[in-house]
Amino acid sequence: MAELDIGKHCQVDSCNLKDFLPFVCDSCGGVFCLEHRSRDAHSCSEASVKRESHTVGDSALYPCSFEDCKGKELLPVICPQCEKHFCLAHRHQDDHKCEKLEVQKPRMTATKELVQKIIESKDGSKSKVRRGAKNSATAAKVALMKLKMHAAGDKGLPQTERTYFQVYLPKDSKTSNQPMFFSSKWSVGKVVDCAASLASLKNNNNVLTAKKLRLCHPQTGDALRMDDTLVSLLAHPESPLYNGGNLILEYLDNECTGLEDVTEYITHT
Repeated sequence: MAELDIGKHCQVDSCNLKDFLPFVCDSCGGVFCLEHRSRDAHSCSEASVKRESHTVGDSALYPCSFEDCKGKELLPVICPQCEKHFCLAHRHQDDHKCEKLEVQKPRMTATKELVQKIIESKDGSKSKVRRGAKNSATAAKVALMKLKMHAAGDKGLPQTERTYFQVYLPKDSKTSNQPMFFSSKWSVGKVVDCAASLASLKNNNNVLTAKKLRLCHPQTGDALRMDDTLVSLLAHPESPLYNGGNLILEYLDNECTGLEDVTEYITHT
């Protein structure tokens, strides 16, 4: 399973800290960690600070922008968020009710919430797979009787061992699919050999450099392991095969682990 890519690195060169809940500067658009989120902390190149001042004699006074405050300072005291002047008593965001004050959640709590959302989204995907599997089981039961009438296979197999599938053939085959039956005791490798023979397909699985004829799962597209048995796959707890269901046969490169899109073979699974 691919690793989750959460968070981004602070764009201050000397920092580069990976923050799971990074801050975006609304002036330069850069991404920064908690320590460098203010414009002054990351030396924002786009921040235009207006330094309003009142001159009294030879001294410049900087009036406080807080409502009804008459305070003035000899030196500018500028809020790095709203960029307004304040007196020492109102210099903090809480004190002057800064219009850009962000109430931060505890960072660990916020991170847990983010991870929980990701987990819930994956659980939702699993639920869809389960619903798809339930629909496939029902469809397989309906299709089984028809498959028993037309399926090709080893006539010497006992009826109790026969397992029936609609086998979807490689894309370049003359026919798209063919009903077949195999022994539930057979390995996937033996099923592939039998299916290739029944469908008159080239089987170069014993040639090291050749593409391999592989049996793939009709819902997930995963290539089935050659040493697994049908009976174990029929009893798989999460994504089982079904007697009367579908299978996909395709030529895959040696490093390929399955099919990207099963709908290219099966319209409804």
